This record gives sequence, C-alpha cells and structure tokens, in this order.
Amino acid sequence: MSTVRIPPVLRETVGGSRSLAANGATVDEVLADLFANYPALRERVTSDGELSPFVNVYVNDRDVRYREGLETQVGPDDTVILLPAMAGGTG
Repeated sequence: MSTVRIPPVLRETVGGSRSLAANGATVDEVLADLFANYPALRERVTSDGELSPFVNVYVNDRDVRYREGLETQVGPDDTVILLPAMAGGTG
C-alpha cells in the first residue's frame, strides 16, 4: 500500500487524518481506492468525474502532470500528495 498525504484543507473529508494508506498501481487506482472509502473527498478533488485542475498530485515530490498523469505508477513504498491550489486575500 502507498501512503497518501492529506493537506489540512481536505482532512475534514477523511476524518481528520494527515495520511492514509491506499491500494493501487497507478495514481488513478490509488484515488479510486480513497474515493471508495471517503466519498466526500471525491467531491472536493474532482469536477465532472475528472481531477480538478486546481488540485495538484505528486508522487514522491514529483508532479504527475510532468510524468504520466493519472497513469503514473505508484509502488507500495511511494507517497502520493494531494495539494489543492490556494488563493484568496483582499484586493
């Protein structure tokens, strides 16, 4: 099982956990495993069934957009990081 790190902004959807174990050989499979166990997480990181463009995904600190996207391979000792983009402030 790989480890998925959950940022503070998403922890409410996974019962407050900082990290979770998930099964899957690719990022897509790891996310599917997480979504099966935490449906509220799916609502926060996907849009119309696709990964939201405002959510960055890393495997071992490497952005999957510059690898094979959701088909990036994930091994049992790998760490997947979900990182939603943050914006805000006052004008």
